[in-house]
Amino acid sequence: MPGRLISWVLRRPIALLDLAVRNYNLLCVLVAFTAVCVLAGVTGHWIFYRGAYIIGGLIPLCFFWSRFMARGLNVEVERTTDRLQVGQEAETRLRLKSSSMLTKLWLEVEDPTTMPGHQAKTVITLGSKASRNWRVATRCRRRGVYTAGPVHITTGDPFGLFRMTRLYGDRQRMLVLPQPEELPYFWAPGAQLPGEGVVHKRTHYVTPNASGVREYHPGDSYNRIHWKSTARLGRLMVKTFEMDPTSNIWIIADMFGMAQAGQDDESTEEYAVRIAASIAYKFAGSNRMIGLLMEGSEKVVMDPTRGSQQYGRILESLAVAEAAGLTPLAELLQEEGRRLGRHTTAIIITPSVDQQWVNALGLLLQQGCRAAVVMLDAESFGRKDVGTMPTDTLAAMNVVTYVVRGQSDISLMLGPAGIVGDSMTAPERPKMAAVR
Repeated sequence: MPGRLISWVLRRPIALLDLAVRNYNLLCVLVAFTAVCVLAGVTGHWIFYRGAYIIGGLIPLCFFWSRFMARGLNVEVERTTDRLQVGQEAETRLRLKSSSMLTKLWLEVEDPTTMPGHQAKTVITLGSKASRNWRVATRCRRRGVYTAGPVHITTGDPFGLFRMTRLYGDRQRMLVLPQPEELPYFWAPGAQLPGEGVVHKRTHYVTPNASGVREYHPGDSYNRIHWKSTARLGRLMVKTFEMDPTSNIWIIADMFGMAQAGQDDESTEEYAVRIAASIAYKFAGSNRMIGLLMEGSEKVVMDPTRGSQQYGRILESLAVAEAAGLTPLAELLQEEGRRLGRHTTAIIITPSVDQQWVNALGLLLQQGCRAAVVMLDAESFGRKDVGTMPTDTLAAMNVVTYVVRGQSDISLMLGPAGIVGDSMTAPERPKMAAVR
């Protein structure tokens, strides 16, 4: 083994020099060793020779010490999940077990991650064939995509000359979804559906509109059995349903970079994401058809559909959304206006005070689309060059308009407290009064 060390030093002097430059302690020892060797050769005094022997023996001893501490160590890494929501905890559990007869001193354990607020680092000493458990829990503070791992375990010698780091586990991707809020007072106008009957389209969801019966098939839920028809026909019959006469909900989040204001959590970008997630949560709980339209760093177009899977896809898109788009809201409405016709309700979330998108919305209203607007007051987020919000124009167009300001309660502002102007028609006012 000493021969291998000498061979490594002779073959890689540049690597040793680089290691010495990066490690102050090792650099000092090498300088002292060189000085003692020079003095021993010049003076011939025995004390310098012995000093050279001691320092020269210390270097390989520390080298093998650090390698020995890293051997015989088994580490099991367990992470709870790779899909979390803001407010939940990302948990990592480690089990370290030593198979060595000697005690392992000063094992530095670190679980690196890109998640903000995560500082998982400790020092552990393992006895002879002992084991230790270590648990780290970090609260997710911000939505986004982060990485965690692999776990770094670093060993060294008592003099700090050599350090050796080994990696355990794999690098894991973690997706932190935005946390929706309850919106008990939020209201958006329904589409002007023709007639008062149901939409004659079969669905596998349970709705208030039972359209008929059919024979029972394996897998049908027992709560759908129509017992009167079963008793009359002598075989199991189940009810069939048709869809409710409800409009498609389009959530449109303005991610145009030039229109944004604020920083970090107190920014129009974060408020827009939180509001979009909360609106999606509200309508998904009512089994409504919801879709998402936004263009930030990437363009997202999700056609309206029902179910928890659609809601999950919307949260995933909102988790990675960035307000770095180059397309203004007016152009986005013009490009995707064909999707927003009759039987649809558009809910627009924007901090923009540009009149162009209001004109584009007016054209959509003429096509039969209904709309509600959530205006983010950019001035309350710290932006100075803000014009007048087009709330009066929207009210004149009978568009329900909510105004949300920085550091405000979203659940309250998306309700009667946040509505500005007389933007509701007379038949719609009782509905809002009932909600209050």
